[in-house]
Amino acid sequence: MAENLTQMQNTTALVTAATGKTGRRVTDRLRALGLTVRAGSRRGEVRFDWEDDSTWAAALRDADAAYVAYYPDLAAPGADGAMRTFGRLAERAGVGRLVLLSGRGEPEAAAAESALRESGVPLTVVRGSFFAQNFSEGLMYEGVRAGEFAFPAGEAAEPFVDADDLADVVVAALTGDAFAGETLELTGPRLVGFAEAAEELARATGRTVRYRPVSGEEYAAVLGAYGFPEAEARWVADLFTSLLDGHNASLTDDVKRVLGREPKDFTAFAEDAARAGAWGV
Repeated sequence: MAENLTQMQNTTALVTAATGKTGRRVTDRLRALGLTVRAGSRRGEVRFDWEDDSTWAAALRDADAAYVAYYPDLAAPGADGAMRTFGRLAERAGVGRLVLLSGRGEPEAAAAESALRESGVPLTVVRGSFFAQNFSEGLMYEGVRAGEFAFPAGEAAEPFVDADDLADVVVAALTGDAFAGETLELTGPRLVGFAEAAEELARATGRTVRYRPVSGEEYAAVLGAYGFPEAEARWVADLFTSLLDGHNASLTDDVKRVLGREPKDFTAFAEDAARAGAWGV
């Protein structure tokens, strides 16, 4: 045990997108374990910008491991080229382990996974379902606060995964050898429709929360009202429309297999987030 602790304390890990939903959680957990963490972001302590590949090599220098969370999404145009370049730089820097955040059921993301795998650096791919925290920290936060969120999901059910569970899995993959080379698909413990999610959030907050299903085109307009550029709004709307057509409506046991416990249920997420004041309640 002492040897393992010393080994971890001598490990340096780069966390890309370290201020993001998963990056900051991974950063906090790695630091709590005693690792040296390079928290990479565009304006943070370690400069790392996915739109500027000149920042990548310095951030990777002498790193033992890296958490790769690509922005805006691994299914975005050009992500495969970015992964190929990043992997080549990681291999040159002597990085011994990569953990990549990917999307479940995204063919374009799978192509980017393969591009990173070309580097030969031991890689664990973590494919996440739709995050429960998208309601408390992400795109639907303002809608939940206002009492109604619009989304192009129709009647689809989703196995919402808690971002804390995903971060725990990423840390396990970064700090151990058991899951090197694997692709892990993370889901919550049950399927939840978006109307049901709204009901759960209403109960947890004591407020009215409704789900309004919209078309992809209507959702792009919603994003535009929040300030998204037109092309980006259309791309995001098209991505969600394709992902939430029901093809991800299945469960896996990978959270339990990695962590030895059941994944967090959406009800528990909503109650915990409400108690923490996520929506000002």
